[in-house]
This record gives sequence, structure tokens and C-alpha cells, in this order.
Amino acid sequence: MIFASDNWAGASEKVMAALAEQAKRGGPAYGDDLLTKLVERRFAEIFERKVAVFFVATGTAANALSLAAYSQPGAVAFCHREAHVIADEPGSAELFGGVRLIGLPGEAGKIATETLERALARFPEGNAHHGRPVAITLSELTELGAAYTPAEIGALTAVAKRRGLRVHMDGARFASAVAGLDVSPADLTWRAGVDILSFGGTKNGCLAAEAVIFFEPADANGFALARQRAGHTFSKSWFVAAQLDAYLDHGHWLDLAGGANATARRLADAIATSPEARLVREPDGNEVFVILSKALDHRLRAAGAVYHPWSVESLAEEERPAADEVLIRLIASFSTAGEDVDRFAAVVAGTRDQKSVIGNQ
Repeated sequence: MIFASDNWAGASEKVMAALAEQAKRGGPAYGDDLLTKLVERRFAEIFERKVAVFFVATGTAANALSLAAYSQPGAVAFCHREAHVIADEPGSAELFGGVRLIGLPGEAGKIATETLERALARFPEGNAHHGRPVAITLSELTELGAAYTPAEIGALTAVAKRRGLRVHMDGARFASAVAGLDVSPADLTWRAGVDILSFGGTKNGCLAAEAVIFFEPADANGFALARQRAGHTFSKSWFVAAQLDAYLDHGHWLDLAGGANATARRLADAIATSPEARLVREPDGNEVFVILSKALDHRLRAAGAVYHPWSVESLAEEERPAADEVLIRLIASFSTAGEDVDRFAAVVAGTRDQKSVIGNQ
């Protein structure tokens, strides 16, 4: 019963088959192969406009290099205080581009427009003492599993654009958000004011396949050099292109994400049956945040369930766990087995004793 992270999942059979086939063929190095060009066209079709696309190996590199693209002396970028880019990517934005990150509070991992406006007010235009705001970065999904809607993104980007800031989206779980909201990728990004996207594939069926997507190709001037200096230019670009070609083909990426979201929904429904657990919020994607009694937490772990405890910082005081409770995160992937969800639900519901569950591992 592995619900620790979608990073624990392997790759989809379709992606692996495409990679194995392309490995037999190879191709010209450093992105000059036809398959890389094909994937660039696929992204243009998905986002309904011409885009500039750059492959990188990790989401951390995608985020840091994206922010570096808009860096200036004294650059400041705003994010949620629990966003992956500030909490789990230790100084990468600073390393690659000298961009200082400032974390802002917000419920469910989201930044409110009023919060952003107050933060910008601390950096009056023309003041040389505090730094120069250059960007905001939004996580889709957030670190508490919430999806920004197009309207929410549009409201934030309107505030940012009034001050000339660029808008970056950390789309490590972008597919889950698109599938969960049932909106177009274009509506969730450039139509709502997003300038640059870290498009994630690794968490949803690929192997080390991420892309930086500029919605204004002219903004990408100099990015190839920055990527090369950072050590993220693939000599065998077709290795990533083969994965993304299969991933994007006929909506496979959204099918995978939709399946993971549905599994998360099943986990949430199981929690709803228990007097010893409660949802922090209804899931927007493939992440479920739950407050458990410590007794149920113990039984689940004894039965073989694997998941992570989570920070309560984004919860209101009245929502936080009591002394005998714990906040956890459950993540479903495209490959999470239905049998594992059933076993988890059985322990939560108390319909199987701990011994019988362990015996069936």
C-alpha cells in the first residue's frame, strides 16, 4: 500500500515501449533529431499557440532555470511559503539566476490576490533598498493538493502584470490539475496570463522527462545557453522526446492523470467512512490530505501502508490536528493498484483486523 509519492511510480507501458523503440534507432544529438521537433509541435497543438520548448531532467532544474530567465540584479520572486520551489529546492533559483524567493502565506497552498498586493507594496517602485520584484511562481497542484482555477490565476496575474512581473507555473502535477478541473491547458496557462511553465512528466508516467515551455518564444532568447551552463542539455534529446511523444499522444497524459485522480477520490471516499479520520479538503487531483487519529495511523502503518506526515502550517488553527491526531498526505499515481486502495479502505473502516491484513501482504 504505497501512497508516499507519485515519484515512487514507474513509467507507463506506452512510454516505455516508445523509449525502447527509439533506443534502437538513436538520432542526431543535442535536439537536432526529428522526434524532438515533433514533440515541440505537439506542445504547440496542446497549448493552441506557438511555444518554445526546452527539455530538462528534473522539475527543480525546470523551476530554477525558468525563474532565472527573468532575473535582474536584486531580483525578487514571490511564491507560497510551502511551495516546492522554496521548501524543497534549496536555493536553486538563487544558484542559477540570483533570484531571491519570498514565501507568502495562504490557505491550501494558494496565494490570494490581496496577499500578493500587500507583498508588492513592500517593494515600492524606484526604491533601491529592498530589491526588484520580477516574478511570481504558482504551483499547480499546490503543496496541499489544491488546483488554481483559470479565474484565480487570472486574478493573480493581473496584479503581477500591473507591476511588470512575469508569471511562472510549477506544473509538476499540471496534468492532474488539467484533468481534475476539466479545462484546456491553454486556459490554465497563457490565456490566464502565465508566461512560462515547468511542464512535468516524471510524476505521471515518464522517466526524467520535464520541459520548460515559453508562451512567448522571444522570451526564450538565451535560455539554451543557460540550460547548457546548468548541465541540463541532453546530448540524446530523443531519449526524452520519445517519452513525451508517447505521453502526449492521443491524450495519454490526461488519461494517466485522470486515473490517478479517480484513485485519489476512492481514497477520499474511504476516509469519509471512518470516525477516526477526516479530510482536510476535497481533493482536486491525485493528492489527499487527511487528519487521522494516532491509533488509526498506527494500524495503517502496521498493515503496510506507506505515506508521509505533513506540515500543518497552511491550516487554520481550528482545522489543525488535536494532540492525539496527525496530518498525513496520501498520493495516488497512475499505477496505484485498486487492491491496495481496497486494503487501505478495509483498515480504515475496521472491517479487517490487523493480523489478517498483514497476512495478505
